[in-house]
Amino acid sequence: MSAIKSDIEIARAAKMQPIKNVLAKLNIPDDPEAFSPMGRHIAKISLEYISKLKEKNSHLVLVTAITPTPAGEGKTTTSVGLSDGLNKIGKKSIVCLREPSLGPSFGMKGGAAGGGYAQVVPMEQINLHFTGDFHAITSAHNLLSALIDNHIYWGNKLNIDVRRIVWRRVVDLNDRALRSINANLGGIANGFPREDGFDITVASEVMAIFCLSNSLKDLEEKIGNITIGYTRDKKPVYAKDLNAHGAMTVLLKDAIKPNITQTLENNPAIIHGGPFANIAHGCNSIIATKASLKLSDYVVTEAGFGADLGAEKFLNIKCRKANIKPSCVVLVATIRALKMHGGVKKDELKKENIEALKKGLPNLERHIDNLKKFGLEVAVAINHFVTDTDQEVKVIEEHCSKLGVRASLCTHWSDGGEGTKDLANHVVDICTKSKKNEFKFLYSAETPLWKKIEAIAKEIYGASEVVADTKIRDQLRKMEEDGFGKFPICVAKTQYSFSTDPSLKGAPSGHVLPIREVKLLSGGEFIVVICGAIMTMPGLPRIPAADSIKLNDKGEVEGLF
Repeated sequence: MSAIKSDIEIARAAKMQPIKNVLAKLNIPDDPEAFSPMGRHIAKISLEYISKLKEKNSHLVLVTAITPTPAGEGKTTTSVGLSDGLNKIGKKSIVCLREPSLGPSFGMKGGAAGGGYAQVVPMEQINLHFTGDFHAITSAHNLLSALIDNHIYWGNKLNIDVRRIVWRRVVDLNDRALRSINANLGGIANGFPREDGFDITVASEVMAIFCLSNSLKDLEEKIGNITIGYTRDKKPVYAKDLNAHGAMTVLLKDAIKPNITQTLENNPAIIHGGPFANIAHGCNSIIATKASLKLSDYVVTEAGFGADLGAEKFLNIKCRKANIKPSCVVLVATIRALKMHGGVKKDELKKENIEALKKGLPNLERHIDNLKKFGLEVAVAINHFVTDTDQEVKVIEEHCSKLGVRASLCTHWSDGGEGTKDLANHVVDICTKSKKNEFKFLYSAETPLWKKIEAIAKEIYGASEVVADTKIRDQLRKMEEDGFGKFPICVAKTQYSFSTDPSLKGAPSGHVLPIREVKLLSGGEFIVVICGAIMTMPGLPRIPAADSIKLNDKGEVEGLF
């Protein structure tokens, strides 16, 4: 029996097509006005070309997952496999993903381009610098930071209160030492000392705006509306007050063009933007999704972490901003992860354990119920592992059947698109019968901010109440008074539980959602509600993935997986 190949070995052996051949599948002409090659296998699609494309009645398929565990769920892998499967059964499909962040790539994950025979390639470039979009976003964000401190240095005409600057710096790495810093030290020549800090780039408001803009002009306008701080009499100061929005947009003019690559089966993959779903809204760019809907009949896109985070934000924030409606939701589950929710430790997951699996099923059921609250049909994808037993698979299938949902066993990791044909046919069936007008948001734009938070906490998380001190409640009231009351809510919390306690597995209910902080994203046009101990600048684990990432004697990258 031959040894199982690693993800990077499979990716390195891929027979990639020149990018113009992949584009030809979408009828994109080999024309410099249509796309710009970024090497042989990656290109950026022109915004002008996209704007000329006609709207189609295409189907948007959202891929989400149960609550993540260290056992893995394979949401990106399933998204890639499903799109390949749709192409296998004769449908014109694009997979639309986020770009990986260097933070988790060198921290916990070691890469995020799918796995096995359901990957997007070239895997190494995608997981590292790719087309430089994140570097452009980082530079644009930090240009604003530099302009703020420079304005204060040269007389502070806007009367910015250095104690009330809310715009932090960013870097696309996990670095807990930068969470809180003192800036401008070293004497008068370096400016006025003040407290500052760093977030990770994917938590940047510029990243959020990048992904929620409908055009280059919309991007510039939203950047101009970023609140950078307040005056001494507590009046807001915006990026446009510093004339920063023009220069920041210049840094993003190429990054905003969607990137197109391919899967291992040479099917098109658009990869663009990359906010996290535990601290941001967790979806790829609106521009990429809308372009994909014009270019194909089926668009498979994923939203980060579990459905309580990524899917909720995709549906309540992205769909609202983009005016798009999904035809179907695919909920990814693994037997391994469900057994962990049932109390099994990671090193015991290879053994069949029907009792633990049944104890973990309430997590799956909660996510199904939540998704149905949006008026959506759900398909369950069982992401197959070699240790899964037939009896365990049967338990999930029978449980889903009782809930009126069909579960498909998917072997895309080992079989590529061939392993998702059953799921693909089921998705087509749902989409064909889909009544998009039945899609609904969890709350209306007119719902008061506190009631919006309660709706998410109680309806999605199963919480009994939301608690916050008077200062936070006053901040929310002030946001409403200032005209931001119609903004949607983006909850930042742990991805490992419906609650704010990562150790509470399964489907806990009756818990309390404690709000630690609220942040107005006046440019991104939503409000971030920070709960529990979640950090907007992650730290590295005790043994980071970076420990294993290196170049071998052939100059090839090792350790990405």
